Amino acid sequence: MVVKDELKKLGLHYVVVELGEADIMGDLSKEQHDRFREALLRSGLELMDDKRSVLIEKIKTIIVELTHYSEEPLTVKFSEFLSQKLNHDYGYLANLFSETQGTTIEQFYIGHKIERVKELLVYDELNLTEIAYRMHYSSVAHLSAQFKKVTGLTPSHFKQLRDKRRSML
Repeated sequence: MVVKDELKKLGLHYVVVELGEADIMGDLSKEQHDRFREALLRSGLELMDDKRSVLIEKIKTIIVELTHYSEEPLTVKFSEFLSQKLNHDYGYLANLFSETQGTTIEQFYIGHKIERVKELLVYDELNLTEIAYRMHYSSVAHLSAQFKKVTGLTPSHFKQLRDKRRSML
């Protein structure tokens, strides 16, 4: 809404404004571009017009949406899914991401998956099998192994710690 408001204030017409992206009709003059950038900065937002930075943010957004908001199982490998979504070779995406973020796409994805698994364990509404399926793991064993590798705890131990902390209160 902030982006739409700022575009309207500047008299700029847009086709679509979505999370992290705005498609503006016509070309922006240097002055319009600078005024838009300043308006967004005042609102706590940043205008990214570097294609590489935009691509990195798209990768992050896709991963966050996939791990936190999607319950649909992946029908293709994650690398293929990302390549299809962004119309780029996965090798290019992986190199760009690693070079600029200091971590791999896979590590970033796994980190988000494990954080989501922690949330689901805390909510205590799903069992581990349901969590594994929802989070696109091939098995509970794979989820448990990855969870332990990242956190140092098994999912059951993590849940016990949470339960113990709750009972102390």
